[in-house]
Amino acid sequence: MVSRQTMDHFVAGTSPMQILSLTTPGANFASDDAFGLDTVANTLYVRGFNQSQLGVALDGIPMGGQGFHNWNGLGVDQMEIQENVMSMSMSQGAGALDVPSAQTLGGAITFTSSDPEDKAGGRVSQTFGSYHAFRTFARVDSGVLNSSGTKFYAAYARTAQDLWKGYGDQQEHQANFKLVQPVGEHGKITAIFDYSNFDQYNYMGLTKNMWRRLGRNATYLKPNYALAKEYAYYAQNGGVPAGLTGLTNDEVGDFAYDGTQEQRNYLSAITGEFRLTHNITSRTIAYAHVSNGVYQGTNPFLTSPSSGVLMADEAGHPDVRRIGFTQNFTISLKNNDIQTGFWYENDTFNYPMRLYEDGVDSAHNSKSDYYASQATTWYADSFNTNTFQFFLQDTWHILKNMTITGGFRFITQTTHGGTSYDATSALASTWGTYYSHPASGSLTASNAFLPHFNWDYHFLKNHEIYWDIAENMRTYDYGQQSSSGTAWGGLGSSSDPAQSVFNENKKTLRPERTWNYVVGYRYNSDFFSASADFYHTDYYNRLAAITAGPSNNTYSSYINVGRETMNGADVLAAIRPVPGLEITNSFSWNNATYEDKALPYNGTTVSIKGKHQVYYPKFMYKANLTYTWRRATFNFNATYTGARPMTYLNDEHIPAYWTSNLNLSYNFGKIGFAKEMKASFGITNLFDKNYIGGVYGAASVSGDDNANLYVAAPRQFFGTISAQF
Repeated sequence: MVSRQTMDHFVAGTSPMQILSLTTPGANFASDDAFGLDTVANTLYVRGFNQSQLGVALDGIPMGGQGFHNWNGLGVDQMEIQENVMSMSMSQGAGALDVPSAQTLGGAITFTSSDPEDKAGGRVSQTFGSYHAFRTFARVDSGVLNSSGTKFYAAYARTAQDLWKGYGDQQEHQANFKLVQPVGEHGKITAIFDYSNFDQYNYMGLTKNMWRRLGRNATYLKPNYALAKEYAYYAQNGGVPAGLTGLTNDEVGDFAYDGTQEQRNYLSAITGEFRLTHNITSRTIAYAHVSNGVYQGTNPFLTSPSSGVLMADEAGHPDVRRIGFTQNFTISLKNNDIQTGFWYENDTFNYPMRLYEDGVDSAHNSKSDYYASQATTWYADSFNTNTFQFFLQDTWHILKNMTITGGFRFITQTTHGGTSYDATSALASTWGTYYSHPASGSLTASNAFLPHFNWDYHFLKNHEIYWDIAENMRTYDYGQQSSSGTAWGGLGSSSDPAQSVFNENKKTLRPERTWNYVVGYRYNSDFFSASADFYHTDYYNRLAAITAGPSNNTYSSYINVGRETMNGADVLAAIRPVPGLEITNSFSWNNATYEDKALPYNGTTVSIKGKHQVYYPKFMYKANLTYTWRRATFNFNATYTGARPMTYLNDEHIPAYWTSNLNLSYNFGKIGFAKEMKASFGITNLFDKNYIGGVYGAASVSGDDNANLYVAAPRQFFGTISAQF
């Protein structure tokens, strides 16, 4: 578990996922901005599973996948202000039966928000930093208002920073409200409302060749509109301009004038927690979540009809609406704790893709004027999903210091939808639209028995051993039709329609499953803590976007491509030789290899048996030193991330790297009307390493032809003044 105290060792507003990675063995997080807020580039892996394969919940509310284009949930950075996160934890093994999630393959991450304070007061903080970084946080606690115990808090945060390369900035506004109403001595009702508005210019994805030849500062071309039009001409007509010698024509087409994203999120929930009898408790959560926005980018392969400019502004308008509830019961018997419950959710997702003209002398506005009345709709996708999950587990206290837990979950999810409108043919002669892969239909993923077993034994003094076994299943992803990596997306070709490919795939597709095994040991004392975990995973029915068909008629498909086997170990040791000093070191090893001997590729097959899993390092090392002396705190952390394969054939790798952060703080105590005044100073990427951080999108089978790599932010400085009243 990562506590609030640990989170306070980092720059104010740093993504909780980034903090989790820097402090937890087996977790790997990378991005392209210092705060770790860019949803496009953010990449989280835990023991080989990425952020879309982990269960995530906030106060018991299902949060779905944590990636970009999130159709079934909300990222932690947009659902809760960082200062209001009280703690976060990862499941000991891969089993997390009580976490409502349809994508869990490798365990769960749970976040707990802080409750309102009993005493009226408030907190404020102000951060300044490199590239005009400016972050404000304010929170007001009502304190207990009446004899029934009513209390609440309201909080606001604004984060703004210029991009460290190229044109534009990133801004986020967040608001959290939480009310707690005790109901006598029998329970309480909690109501929350969370809002966020994320508005940013994006960094451009690169190939490894682009990064090496052009350097870390290569990005979108704005405000050089003339250069953007020149590159678009080469992209559509072939060749490489003089300024991009060493790049391919495909890489010229990876350049664009700009790309932005806007996302607005609203999350509300009511939770009732009650003791029904002396040994039965109930927890009921009803929640609703709405997200909408604009994902915009200049497309150098289209044409603006009126101006004749060889590019156009395309903008996706995602709209997510989730509503659901969970009901859990806990029954405490003499030697048993029984938990059971269910979860239901309805999720509606709409995604129209609209086109806006670029002018002769200037491009369409990047941040405004994205109304349907001003646009030409290229295509539109609509999905509706119903999910139901039931779980039952029993923890048997065999001895005072030994427990065994056994249980299972049942999950079923049905998704209807796909392309609801497609005007590709009608717009081809004017806008130059190309095949957009329209497909629609329904898929169901279901499993009636996904077991989980756990044994835990505290023996001698301070020693603990445990094992954990779980089977998990992940339901099918979906998204906009032109993107690959889902059962509905990026299918077919102009000669093999996407609908036909979807219909054929539906006959054979099976949801992904894993069997996960963990055995571990922990030791904990005032002076020394240590842990060692060994884990093994058998991964079945792995899904991937591939190129299928004979060599004279290839097309894109999405199929089960076989098994993957994973073995790994996480080892951690922490020593506290003197009061206030803690030195932690951890080492992680992961050997995840594919079993496919005949992966379809460009009209033939290739063997990837024995090749390492893409995008996850084989080795990681982390060091963390924290020293508190009186009112001063010093924290230094360093992370080594090994080379990451970026193709299924492992013929290209993202280079290994070291990165470090330094943080200092001093608590001045009571000053005037402030009962606590604190100053902090932080440096991210302390030694200014130039390395590839986040990755977005599917991997290639072979070669460096995928512009989905994001360069990490350079060294940056931040200072914060905070006060508590």
